[in-house]
Amino acid sequence: MSKSENKVASYAIIGFGNIGQALATAFARKGIEVAVATTRHPESFASDAAAIGSTVIPKAFAEAVKADIIFLAVRFESYPDVAKALPTWSGKTIVDVTNAYGVPVEQLEGQPSARVVAKAFTGAKLVKGFNHLVASVLARDPAVHSGRRVVFLASDDDGAAAEIGALAENLGFSPINLGGLSEGGLLVQARGKSWGQLIFKDLVNFG
Repeated sequence: MSKSENKVASYAIIGFGNIGQALATAFARKGIEVAVATTRHPESFASDAAAIGSTVIPKAFAEAVKADIIFLAVRFESYPDVAKALPTWSGKTIVDVTNAYGVPVEQLEGQPSARVVAKAFTGAKLVKGFNHLVASVLARDPAVHSGRRVVFLASDDDGAAAEIGALAENLGFSPINLGGLSEGGLLVQARGKSWGQLIFKDLVNFG
């Protein structure tokens, strides 16, 4: 891992709709501090953040993007606006939680949506993940009977995939690495008006 052993990685969730709040709930459940931000003033969603837990910290957008690991939980069409926030995202890991359902394949130049997002975040390592579950399921306790709810991860950077896999484990999930964005990653990416085969699959690992 690129982070020094003495430095604990900082986390932020950009987007505080249903998915952003579900992710914040997962962090709060484990008492892990996470910043949450939108383009609105943080006071406008402070009460919603407080209702989730004391470790969910509303911040201004410009402050939140300083985090080491950033969950991109906005509508797919909003990713370019987020990407413009910094001239370089070097040293950061972006977790792409967006779904490009309904976006014409031609608009994505035939590329997987996560590849298009990765290109916008210059210098960052990108992991596609946490996007295959609907918000109501993602928000639930991932401990199911004696198993753990599965989250799928895909990345062209093995180190970044391992980093987010370890975070998923800390949040109580069972991460499964699908490989590269253009290989196994296609199983969790929408193309046009078709969903990847693993989207919406609520699986539990009892291993």
